Amino acid sequence: MAKEKTIEISIIQSKGAFSLFKKQHSSRRGYTFTDLSSIRHVLSNEKARMLDVIKNENPLSIYDLAKKLGRGFKSVSDDVHLLKKFGFVILKEQKTKNRKRLRPMIVVDNLVIHFNL
Repeated sequence: MAKEKTIEISIIQSKGAFSLFKKQHSSRRGYTFTDLSSIRHVLSNEKARMLDVIKNENPLSIYDLAKKLGRGFKSVSDDVHLLKKFGFVILKEQKTKNRKRLRPMIVVDNLVIHFNL
C-alpha cells in the first residue's frame, strides 16, 4: 500500500505585510502563511473545485480541465501552476502526435492546517 502524502500549512501572526509564506525547513512538506488572505488565495473555492475535477474526472490536459470547469485556459493554467508550486498537483508531460500536453494529476492525499495563536 502506498504511503499517503500530506501537506501541512501553518498560519502565524506576523508584522511584515509582504511576507506571504515561507517553506518550513523539515522533512515534512509544509508552508507557513502569515495571514488568512494568503492561504485563501491558494485554497480558494475555485481551486478546490479544480482539485475535485482533477481527482474525479481525470482531465487529459490543462485545456481539457478548463473545458470541464467552463473557465478560460489562461486562468486555469495559472491556477494549476500555483497548485503545482505548493505541491498539490504535478504536470505529467505526454506526447500526442506532434504536440506535447501537460496532464494535471493530484499528488497529495491530506491537507492539515495549523493555526498558531
